[in-house]
Amino acid sequence: MSANNWEKFFDKHAADYHKESFVQNTISEVDFVAKELNLPAGDTILDIGCGSGRHALELARRGYKVSGIDISNNMLEIGRKKAKEENLDAMFVQADATEYIAEKEYDACICLCEGAFGLLSQEEDPFEHSLSILGNIGRSIKIGAKFILTCSNGLRMIRIFNLKEIDSGRFDPLYLVEKYPLTELIPDAESDVHLREKGFVPSELMLMFHNSGFQIEKIGNGTAGSWDIDRIDPNDMELMVLAIKVSS
Repeated sequence: MSANNWEKFFDKHAADYHKESFVQNTISEVDFVAKELNLPAGDTILDIGCGSGRHALELARRGYKVSGIDISNNMLEIGRKKAKEENLDAMFVQADATEYIAEKEYDACICLCEGAFGLLSQEEDPFEHSLSILGNIGRSIKIGAKFILTCSNGLRMIRIFNLKEIDSGRFDPLYLVEKYPLTELIPDAESDVHLREKGFVPSELMLMFHNSGFQIEKIGNGTAGSWDIDRIDPNDMELMVLAIKVSS
């Protein structure tokens, strides 16, 4: 596995993560997730790219047994501390989503707020990265289990990036990948560390999910705080997918 600079970013950003505007809607987001998953209390949910565990912890408060997976141990430590303080049925494991397969099959899976899907290391092939994660999730949940994903909206990328940014290497139109220095997010970070992030278009997601044993029920807007699974807005930051595992 090549080094993933997203681990560096999230480790550095963990202490300030809770201050971000997009993490202020946890209750309403989990209301949405619980409604869409429609699971009884006591069922198991796998949270891929869980970060500090804000969704995992809230789901555990509602009676679900949740396992959170993330590449950043500093982020996970926040979740572990809160789970212990509140005596919640939530466990947190450090792992790369491209390599992690659960030891048991879960009743559902979530991967929200670009927690893992599309966050590339410097050398990773964008399609292999995404298909590895989908395949691993498919191996970690039961037939008939629901899976909710949000990812960067490639339609928006196509609209905002111009030829100058393509020529400079900022945006790769073939893979819909943006590359930018970590200093844009953390000013005092190493100047030579770059992040790569892939966007997705709906038709691409439909093909990838189908080839990974999933049936997509809906694709819609997925930007945190304004989820709308029944509508696709090309200007929205993220897309959301609601799918069901139909085959191994």
